[in-house]
Amino acid sequence: MIENVTAVITSLLERIAQLSRWKKRAIVLLLDVLLCVQSIWIAYSLRIGVWVLWDIAIQKTVLVCLLLMIPIFILSGVYNAIFRYAGTGMMRTLVRAFAFYSVVTAIAFAVAGMDGVPRTIGLIQPVVFFILVGFSRVAGRYLMVDILGRNRFAGVVRNVLIYGAGSAGQQLAASMRSEPAMRLRGYIDDDHRLNGQRLDGDKVFWSGHLPDLIRKYEITDILLALPRISRRKRRAIVDQVREFTVHVQTLPNMQEIISGKIAFSDIRELEIEDLLGREPVKPNELLFGRTIVGKTVLVTGAGGSIGGELCRQIARSGARRLVMLDISEFALYEIEKELKKLVASQAAVNLELIPVLGSVVDTKRLDEILGLWKPDTVFHAAAYKHVPLVEANPIEGIRNNILGTKALAAAAKATKVKDFILISTDKAVRPTNVMGATKRAAEQIVQNFADGADDTRFSMVRFGNVLGSSGSVVPLFRKQIEQGGPITLTDRKVTRYFMTIPEAAQLVIQAAGMAKGGEVFVLDMGKLVKIQDLAETLVRLSGLTVRNETNPDGDIEIVEVGLRPGEKLYEELIIGNDPQKTLHPRIMKAHETFLSQDMLDALIDDLLDCRDPDRAIDTLKSLVPEFDHGRDNEGNLDKAS
Repeated sequence: MIENVTAVITSLLERIAQLSRWKKRAIVLLLDVLLCVQSIWIAYSLRIGVWVLWDIAIQKTVLVCLLLMIPIFILSGVYNAIFRYAGTGMMRTLVRAFAFYSVVTAIAFAVAGMDGVPRTIGLIQPVVFFILVGFSRVAGRYLMVDILGRNRFAGVVRNVLIYGAGSAGQQLAASMRSEPAMRLRGYIDDDHRLNGQRLDGDKVFWSGHLPDLIRKYEITDILLALPRISRRKRRAIVDQVREFTVHVQTLPNMQEIISGKIAFSDIRELEIEDLLGREPVKPNELLFGRTIVGKTVLVTGAGGSIGGELCRQIARSGARRLVMLDISEFALYEIEKELKKLVASQAAVNLELIPVLGSVVDTKRLDEILGLWKPDTVFHAAAYKHVPLVEANPIEGIRNNILGTKALAAAAKATKVKDFILISTDKAVRPTNVMGATKRAAEQIVQNFADGADDTRFSMVRFGNVLGSSGSVVPLFRKQIEQGGPITLTDRKVTRYFMTIPEAAQLVIQAAGMAKGGEVFVLDMGKLVKIQDLAETLVRLSGLTVRNETNPDGDIEIVEVGLRPGEKLYEELIIGNDPQKTLHPRIMKAHETFLSQDMLDALIDDLLDCRDPDRAIDTLKSLVPEFDHGRDNEGNLDKAS
């Protein structure tokens, strides 16, 4: 019987939903007319104390009220709203319309008066009418969204918990009600005093009960409505649900929520920085500004991941002129276009942008650029960094990373640049691949220039993987998960350091502010991350399971494909064992040995016209004594060699 009634109601709602816009408005107007008549009957009966169905006083009241109500409601925009999405906006419109209607009705009946009609009708009827109309809007929304929408939906309904019983969670829940695929089971909050309370009719649970709630309600999704939450707290929540197959998503942080309104569409996937739990340290403004504020700054590799972020932060930090050098026309166009918007929005005041196409290997071009613009500070981020590609093209890697660094450093010294900062990599430490060896050679070049420099402070900053850079594993893993797998790992033992691009760029700039010349600054990258654990976590937080021997029916398989040429299982940041502290808690300093200038120059001269890869690599081994292609991929000496 109930099913038949539901089917009839659904069929009727379907017909209404298919009507044209003006017909729907006509139906709502007709409904309001009937409610107006109903409210008059109720108000009149309450006033005289007897239920009267119809008399002359009611007739007079109906005539006057309808003549007032219809034009007021139309002019107030009551019928311009979308009925099925009745919410706070519609209620505000109704309140404005009823405020005006109440005043006019009170004047008509209570002040002017009408024969046979009690004056208090002008006060009682608007109140009763408002209650009836408000209820009709709420009921209409429930019928059109909850009944019709959910009956239309033929897919799988997901059970959702919102973590955060605050205003963000409340707005998110309101937005979710128009999503038939999502069924809200309640809120989670860390405040145990809220346990058992209700927010907009939905129950609030204490976070300590989260594992039990996941099992009880078969939760498929957890939405983190905590825009001010720290990364450490977000990581703790993730650890709490790691064993379950639950899709965890989050709202953006408060800096990203500009409009002040939160919608279901604002939900995003957890990023790797959310999982690492590492909190960024507020920049030291004195260090940050020493090499930038009021200065001309040159960034090489300006269109790359680190170079681009350096440009963004330099632009916001009061530089007078930013010279952006890149060999890629498209990359340079993209970063210039982005920074022009910053200048236009006054986020980068009085900044002159100079985009320059060119290669760091072209010595004449470098002399032109530095001679013309005379930069105070140079950040050298241009490098070939993709390990397998450089391994397959050693000559080009050597030319760009070694010869390019020497050419730029020489030009900087000749034009008396005040600060020169080389962006290096953890792969330069005891390298087993050509890319790492070329970067260690570049470090030695800068160390030699620092040793004999009078006007220029030469230094370098070394760090590991940055999140979101080209070739990063996280976007690759996400794409593989979306495609149904498998996830490809080079080796299950691989570990890596990770840091966000903005944090890395901030620390590079602050390290430059501490430089006195010759330092190898090393960024604190936090803890090593096992790549297999990262892959498994991303699978589970996508609401899927890992397919393996113990779970052959899982969703995503993780496949080991073997280490690529020159790749190590783990990376190091310091060659020696005596890192020194600096003024910044996340920047260390190392004074490392390097070849003499005569020996370095002689070996680099051998590389200038070398086109034989084997001979070039042999020379590179002399240039970087710790470089050993004969090491196995764990960094140990190969016994067979």
